[in-house]
Amino acid sequence: MKYTVIFAQTASEQLEAIQRYIASTASPSIAEQYVDAIVDHCLDLDTFPHRGVQRNDLRPGVRLISYRKRVDIAFVVSDDTLQVTIISVFYGGQDLEAAFAFAPEGDPLN
Repeated sequence: MKYTVIFAQTASEQLEAIQRYIASTASPSIAEQYVDAIVDHCLDLDTFPHRGVQRNDLRPGVRLISYRKRVDIAFVVSDDTLQVTIISVFYGGQDLEAAFAFAPEGDPLN
């Protein structure tokens, strides 16, 4: 049974920021390929959504996977709706603990 993978607005914005950053330091085509590969990695969660490390210390139900040791992807799985929600994408050693601790009320990180 396959799950549907969706991206929260925060995650989509973070992917756009990653693409802009890489485009400015490398090239737009490299940036696009890299972000597309991150998205594909996330979409692969449709067949085995419970992979990664569970991080209930950040938020109940949050799981983390990495992509190429440079990107941490935070997501939650709903077995009731067969849905995986990508809630955040952290690039290059960003402090994910701080992001969860200081996310405003109603933000997908909380």
